Amino acid sequence: MKLFSCPACDQVVFFENVLCERCNHALGYEPEANAMLALEPSDNGGWVSVGRHADGRPWRYCENYTHGACNWLVPGEGEGGFCLACRHNLVVPNLGEASNVALWQKMEIAKRRLFYTLLRLKLPLVTRDEDPEGLGFEFLSHDPENGGHVMTGHDNGLITIALAEADDAERERRRTSMGEPYRTLLGHFRHEIGHWYWDRLVRDGGRLSACRAVFGDDSQDYGEALKRHYANGPKPDWQLHFVSSYAAAHPWEDFAETWAHYFHITDTLDTGRAWGFVVNPREDHEDLLTAMINFDVYSPNTTMANIAESWLALSAALNALNRSMGAPDPYPFVLTEPVIQKLGFIHDLVHGRVPQDGDAG
Repeated sequence: MKLFSCPACDQVVFFENVLCERCNHALGYEPEANAMLALEPSDNGGWVSVGRHADGRPWRYCENYTHGACNWLVPGEGEGGFCLACRHNLVVPNLGEASNVALWQKMEIAKRRLFYTLLRLKLPLVTRDEDPEGLGFEFLSHDPENGGHVMTGHDNGLITIALAEADDAERERRRTSMGEPYRTLLGHFRHEIGHWYWDRLVRDGGRLSACRAVFGDDSQDYGEALKRHYANGPKPDWQLHFVSSYAAAHPWEDFAETWAHYFHITDTLDTGRAWGFVVNPREDHEDLLTAMINFDVYSPNTTMANIAESWLALSAALNALNRSMGAPDPYPFVLTEPVIQKLGFIHDLVHGRVPQDGDAG
């Protein structure tokens, strides 16, 4: 995630800000330009940008701004509407319950960070109105058809996320009960959307053979594979070949887990670059944990080798810093060479470099 500055006064501002604390201008994120705009009210009830990005264009906030759930902007022509991220929402929690609003706001923060990466990578985005299997989100607090329990998951473009996952204490309880080293709201979004992009980029993109050569035969029974995983636990040597134990359950889950980790890595390296991070430990005599994060991780010219080398250094530093604060490792995973090769497939896939089946080029 890049750092932003207020176009009116140059104060450093952050992705979720709606107000500059120095000059008191309203702020809004404009996704097409990947810029934060400083705003002043216009005569038509909308907003106009001022400062560096002033161009006379009218703007409105996304309709979810009124709930404190979005700070993204839409063009001011017309009657407002939803932004590029919120137009994919199908069901939101009952906002008549105050507790739901605070949890939903957390959901939207995570979702907007997901969309930041999707847009930076120029990945295709299609709504359910545009395609029956387009991307749609349901944020549910209760599912009467299943005894009230909401299952987070993906089904032909429909991503359901349980509102309870936005409750830090409940999410930690679930993480502990399932023996997971890592469980975050943003991680759920990144994992589940990986399933949707498997459908669009692999299945519909004619890359099944190429993907199966890396992740295995996805035609094996998915339900039975999950039953075996939960009944018997992960494969004994999963650490050598998979980024997580759950990734070993089925090739679809391996793809989605690897996709999520690619997003974890790219977004964090982007943040490291924005902050000018240099990792250069005094005791690293062989330069194994030394990195200068001065490259654009979203550029198609950036190699997976460069990403992996820098991530090894940065994640080790992040884990060491957290341990100094008595906090858990933010990245409790080990990237083996087979896992890095899988991440390389995702890297090539998002940049359009995986050839279609039968294409010798």
